Amino acid sequence: MHKLTVQYTDPADPATFDAHYREVHVPLAAKIPGLRRFTLSKPRGLGAAAPYLIAELWFDDADALNAGLGSPEGAAAAADVQAFTVGSVAMFAGEVEEAVVG
Repeated sequence: MHKLTVQYTDPADPATFDAHYREVHVPLAAKIPGLRRFTLSKPRGLGAAAPYLIAELWFDDADALNAGLGSPEGAAAAADVQAFTVGSVAMFAGEVEEAVVG
């Protein structure tokens, strides 16, 4: 599996950001070809600043991730990010590896 992680910080108006994200952006991103899983979290810092929202988009492999992001649906979701008034947006992707515990 490969995962695209997107971190958003400091929205100018959190309520407006949340509404647009859930009502407009999530439906756009959900149409990206090859998307297997799409999760959202609002972490809270434990002694350090935390992003306001983290989105994780999961794909079968790097090829599927790149194809999905390069598709018209991926381009539409990427263009919508420009509508957000946030402090910053950080995106990174990589292979997901299970860590064995116990």
